[in-house]
Amino acid sequence: MLDSDTRPDATDETAPRPSLSLASANHWTPHDIIMRDTWFPLAHSFAVGKKPVRRAVYSYPYFLWREDSVAVAAEFYPNEIQTRDKSSFTDAAGRYPVIERYGYVWGWFGNPRAADAAHLPSLPFLPPSGGLPKFMLGTVRFDCSAPLSLENLIDLTHADFLHADVVGDEKMDKEEVEVFHDSETITMVRHCTNKSVAPVMKFFSGIRADVQQVRQVIRIYLRSHAAIAYGRFSPGDDVPLFHPCVPETRDRTRLDYAMNTSNAGFMFSRVMPKASYKVSQQDSRMTSQQSPRYMHDTPRRDLHSPLDKAGQTYRVLMQNLASRQAGGDFAYRDNVSADCSDIIGLRKDLFKY
Repeated sequence: MLDSDTRPDATDETAPRPSLSLASANHWTPHDIIMRDTWFPLAHSFAVGKKPVRRAVYSYPYFLWREDSVAVAAEFYPNEIQTRDKSSFTDAAGRYPVIERYGYVWGWFGNPRAADAAHLPSLPFLPPSGGLPKFMLGTVRFDCSAPLSLENLIDLTHADFLHADVVGDEKMDKEEVEVFHDSETITMVRHCTNKSVAPVMKFFSGIRADVQQVRQVIRIYLRSHAAIAYGRFSPGDDVPLFHPCVPETRDRTRLDYAMNTSNAGFMFSRVMPKASYKVSQQDSRMTSQQSPRYMHDTPRRDLHSPLDKAGQTYRVLMQNLASRQAGGDFAYRDNVSADCSDIIGLRKDLFKY
């Protein structure tokens, strides 16, 4: 059995904790997982205007536009002749619940009567009203299921090998990893002592030291398929990234990212967000090959090591939540909107919102 760590800020310590079984981690078919009663960040706010734009969640169409400057979302294009029945995820007019926060237009997927702003994930390094410059924002896509992309992301150690040309190699004196979770989130914290300086910082921040002290955090909000990454580098700059993986289809993921480098130096603040394109291409080349292998449950079993705890735990948490929803239980047992600043180690003096 995997141990059932719980996060420090759990809102109900009497609530039952997830039961994590190592055996179930091997029965992993991420394409079959559909999360309901959750907010998905469908588009950057700047991308939504009077002219409708189309997005999708699990192949359900979302048309986004503004009416009197207010963002709306509908299942049908405006004034479209509706030749099919409305889905159960919209109101009588075919519209989805919508909220605008953190520079994104969020659409609710699930029972519209259950839509509540209290279920928006905590993103403490993004201004609630948005407004980050466009050079800190971008869009990439992955040819894989959203859960598979996030399973790759939750293992912070993969970056030393797959993204060494951006974030630095695996050379360091000491590494410590902590993983904890509740029923709605999973968090991995990694401390690296005397780690090789990230090339992008050496080149664009002018760091002359050979090593850095590094604290990296990945926190995933399971239902929204959304992650926040926060890196603290000394010497160096903080790197806060919002990494949402919107499941457009079973094997196609849209990532409208935001990297708030507003407190970094001029060159680094502009270059680092664009590095997301290179990093994402490296990730996609790997996960696009893996994705077809997890379309169906097979007798083949993955090999694991003690370093795989984060990925294995993520798999089981997603399966537990999907199973609970399949049984008709869509309730939130833990508070995803609780401020996670202390968990991620946010330097609040740099991000006062």
